[in-house]
Amino acid sequence: METKDFRQDVFNRLVEFKEQTGLTLNAFAGGIGMKHATLHNQFHGKRDLSLETVINTLANYGELSAEWLLRGSGNMYLVEPSVTTDEAEQKNDARLDTLIDTIKLLQETIKTKNATIDALQDELAQYKNKSKKA
Repeated sequence: METKDFRQDVFNRLVEFKEQTGLTLNAFAGGIGMKHATLHNQFHGKRDLSLETVINTLANYGELSAEWLLRGSGNMYLVEPSVTTDEAEQKNDARLDTLIDTIKLLQETIKTKNATIDALQDELAQYKNKSKKA
């Protein structure tokens, strides 16, 4: 196998892993401790994939199989993730729904409290008026 083909295969697997994580390029760069611009240039063919990128990826994503990344052998993950992307999205959607419900409840509570404050301020104003007349 030619070095160029090997590099391209490793690069393709790295792109596949990044896509599997669902991270943006910027988030992925931060996750492996590299600058966005460096990774952007590598992912868009302006620079060759660096050894630093490969090492940082393997160091920061312990679940990623080096054998798979470098040779394409075996599974992408050393241990399959316990939660699939769909399951994670469903959990996030449920959390979001819960947060929305909580916000609505708090908005209603605030509205009720504001109405109570307004009523008490009106009552206080009435007492002040009565005390001025007396």
